[in-house]
Amino acid sequence: MTLTVPAVDTMATGVPIELEDLVDPHGRPPSNHAYSRFCAFLSKASLMLAVAMLITIIVCVQYQVIGRYVFNDTPTWAEGLALQLVLYVTALGVAVGVRDAGHIGLDSLVVLLPESLRLKIEILIHALVALFGGIMTWSGWVWTTLKWSDIKPMMGIPVGLDYLALVIAGLLIVFFSIEHIVALLRDEEVVPAWN
Repeated sequence: MTLTVPAVDTMATGVPIELEDLVDPHGRPPSNHAYSRFCAFLSKASLMLAVAMLITIIVCVQYQVIGRYVFNDTPTWAEGLALQLVLYVTALGVAVGVRDAGHIGLDSLVVLLPESLRLKIEILIHALVALFGGIMTWSGWVWTTLKWSDIKPMMGIPVGLDYLALVIAGLLIVFFSIEHIVALLRDEEVVPAWN
């Protein structure tokens, strides 16, 4: 059963706007093939892990403040761990932002193009984002291997772990960009994992 909604007349332009156009401008069905479900799982797991890391950051900072001002014994590892976790929360957040189309885009200009050209531009944008993710993965891996033998004095872990966050984010960005390209070619829409 379909619900027919009458057109809404805008006072500013006098042009009728269909309510369906406001809800989903493309009218594409959600992407539900195996690769899309895999990417949705990765995205949701990344979000859950990022939230757990954010809670850990809050606990670390509170532990450090209590240690410094209540017990007069500053736990030096707490600040190092919080800073380390900030890198991974940021990396996971950036990758999920790419999947959920929360990254910076020029949608306002692309929407004005004809449908055939708009599809090509959208695929190009996602291909360029995938290229960026690939470069991020490669350069992050280079720095991870270069700095793995250096040890952080406050925590006793390799400095290369800082750059491993770039590798993880880059790989996820590549996966999610490919998902968007596949969805565009199949005339489907990638639904955010948190919906």
